[in-house]
Amino acid sequence: MSKIPSLISLRGVTELKYVNADNVTRYRAIMRFLYEQYQKLNYWLKPEQIFEGVMSWQLHKNYTLEQCQLDLEQLVEWGNLSSRHDGGRSVTVEEYLRKKYQYLLTPYSIEIERLLESLEKVHGYGGSLEPTLFDWIADTLFGIRKHAGVYEQGQALELWNSLYNSFQRLHETSVDYIASLQTNKAEELMATDAFLLYKDSITQYLRDFVQALQRRSFKIEGNLEQIKAGVRDLFLHAVVEDEWRIPKVEEMVTKEQYFEELLEKWNGLKRWFIGETGSTSELALLEAASKEAVVKMVRSAIRIQERKRSTISRRKELDYLGQCFYRSDDINSAHKLAAYAFGLFPTRHLQGQDNRESDSSEMSMWHEPPNEITLRSRSRKKNERLDTDSVIDKSAKKAVLRKEYIQRHKQELRFVIQMVEKRVIRMSEFDTVSVSERLQILQWIGLCTAASTSFFYTPEGVRIQLKQPPNKERTILRCEDGELELLNYEFQFEVANSDAWNEMIHWIEV
Repeated sequence: MSKIPSLISLRGVTELKYVNADNVTRYRAIMRFLYEQYQKLNYWLKPEQIFEGVMSWQLHKNYTLEQCQLDLEQLVEWGNLSSRHDGGRSVTVEEYLRKKYQYLLTPYSIEIERLLESLEKVHGYGGSLEPTLFDWIADTLFGIRKHAGVYEQGQALELWNSLYNSFQRLHETSVDYIASLQTNKAEELMATDAFLLYKDSITQYLRDFVQALQRRSFKIEGNLEQIKAGVRDLFLHAVVEDEWRIPKVEEMVTKEQYFEELLEKWNGLKRWFIGETGSTSELALLEAASKEAVVKMVRSAIRIQERKRSTISRRKELDYLGQCFYRSDDINSAHKLAAYAFGLFPTRHLQGQDNRESDSSEMSMWHEPPNEITLRSRSRKKNERLDTDSVIDKSAKKAVLRKEYIQRHKQELRFVIQMVEKRVIRMSEFDTVSVSERLQILQWIGLCTAASTSFFYTPEGVRIQLKQPPNKERTILRCEDGELELLNYEFQFEVANSDAWNEMIHWIEV
């Protein structure tokens, strides 16, 4: 669940007023100059310094120092600047009492200017696919498991920053890159011949990322599953303690509030890789989007190649070949020319009546009379109306097939009832199973292994969970049609929806 915003977080942001104010160019020039000086470690500035810096850009010809002071006071009122009295230059009491201030950017304004600076550099979605981040995240999670709550001073904070920064980078860059392939510009490029020049490189880039995702994501999921709540809380508390060792002069949230923020971020990371019950993980969606992008690239390239082939005219070549046939002296030379020109083409089967006059295999097809075949017109003109046949009644056949399906389905459900009564069973404990039971067992294994949680729910309200055998133990499953060697899995059956279960039992009995 997303965090519920507070009333403070939903307040009107007065600090953004200068971005769209009437004199926006003057305000933004002042803020940009102060931001550049802030990056150069020049914090408190006098109005004269600000005025000279703004005027050096030659953006305002009739701008005066008095107007600059009024703009600075307006920015202070909006909360963009902090001001303090400047009495350093005073010689007399009157000069000291006169209003002279120095100005400093507020934290809100610094972040706003950083955002505006980054927005000026945005020319598209950008992004990239970096499969090495999967290894980095997996190694960091393994380090958290390895220490199991025992960390040196500053180590937990370093692990957390490495983990979450890598996760954010993986999410943002990959999502941005996939989004860049869906833009109108990308669509237009995929329709041009120039796309064929780097189609292979993009396709290989996407395929490498998908393969790395499939191979390495299991390490991340396994580490997240094995980091239990106790180890997780010890780690996050260690991160809080490391953060609180850093001296800060400004007010911060309490330790409890900071721990709740870290816990929410951890749960978000876990949901991204593993998902929740009844919902698909973001990792699976990213994999599907990457595969769809590969398919889209290939289809675009095929369309371009087909379009190029369809526009090639072979009229001159066929005309020249026809003249060669016309100049042939006899039929034998024409046969040889046809063999050299056309070779062996895929056969075409034309249905018709064979009117051969002789069964001799030595007689050439050229001496046989032609077979007349009526070809259907491809004209769009409406053909003459033909009499339609009556609809064949297949209700009896449908009733038989329906009865067979119901019997087969009831047989499968009876097997499920037997398993629920056992609750827990290993592969080695099965007696000789029928063909349909073997197919059911293999289907359960496939559904459980495909799910990140190793369990799934049947339509009848049964929760089927699969557990891996220790030490990769193997066994033999004896079936009516042979023997099957596989891992000695353990199935756990539990009725999750009693209403659906009771309804199913009643249906079988009826």
